[in-house]
Order: sequence, then structure tokens, then C-alpha cells
Amino acid sequence: MRVLGIDTSLRSTGVGVIESLAGKTVAIECGRIHNSDRICLSECLRRIDVGIRDLIQRTKPDLASIEDIFFAKNAHTSMVLGEARGVVIAVCATSGIPIYQYEPRRVKQSITGSGAAEKAQVRKMVMVLLGLKEEPQEDAGDALAIALCHLNSRSPVAELNPKPI
Repeated sequence: MRVLGIDTSLRSTGVGVIESLAGKTVAIECGRIHNSDRICLSECLRRIDVGIRDLIQRTKPDLASIEDIFFAKNAHTSMVLGEARGVVIAVCATSGIPIYQYEPRRVKQSITGSGAAEKAQVRKMVMVLLGLKEEPQEDAGDALAIALCHLNSRSPVAELNPKPI
């Protein structure tokens, strides 16, 4: 199974693709779609669209996993994040890729055993779980963690399995 993990953000969307075969999980690719703060909203969204499409064409994931919406005190920040997230969901849906979403605490719990883990702890565990020699860039590491969370969330009991959005 090949899973695309996406940590959506307007300025730095993390992406990571992992593959699980015969009980071994490896990182296929990770990085980020970086948008300067000098670029307008519509151009940032277009670049996220193109970046995700390109990654899907290159890596051919079976499904995608993203972080669920979190509570933000700033309404403008929430709206912009929602727009970027909408682009990601639309690209995956148009590509025929099922999308699963996970709360940030669930991602941390899945990777470290604690829903209150620090981001650095999560990245270190991602390195261990995937056998990475170098620590991934922060957003890319988050994306790999989101992808790993999906693999860790599968259960032999069908009603416990996550459902696509």
C-alpha cells in the first residue's frame, strides 16, 4: 500500500509518500510545497494544486491522508487553511484517490504513544519508523507522520477502520 500524507498550509505544505510491503514501511519521497509570503493567495493555491498533482502522477499513491481541521483563534487563518485544504482534497478526489483525515492528537498518539508529544519527538520517531538517516524538514516530517498514522489506524475489525472523507 502506498500512502500520500499531506500537512496542508498555504505557505509550506508538507508532503510525504510511504509504502508498506510485507510488513516493512519505507519513505518513497518527502518534501514541501513552499510559497513565499510575497505571492498572492490565488497563486499559492495554484502552486499547491500543481505540486500535489505532480506528486500523485510521479508516486501513484493508493490513498491520501491529511490532518483534520483544528481549532484556530484567528478566523482569517482558519479560512486560508480551509482554502488550501480544499485544493488538496479536490486534487486527490479528481485523481480518484480516497482521502482520510486524522486529528493532530491522533497522529501524535499513533507515532509516539502520546497525543501531547512535541513535534520534534514525532519527527524523531518518524525517522526511526522509516529508517531515515536525516531528519526531514518539519512540514515534510509532519506529512510522513500523517501517512504513518493511516497505516497504524488500520484494524482487522472493519467498523474500527477510518472512512474516507
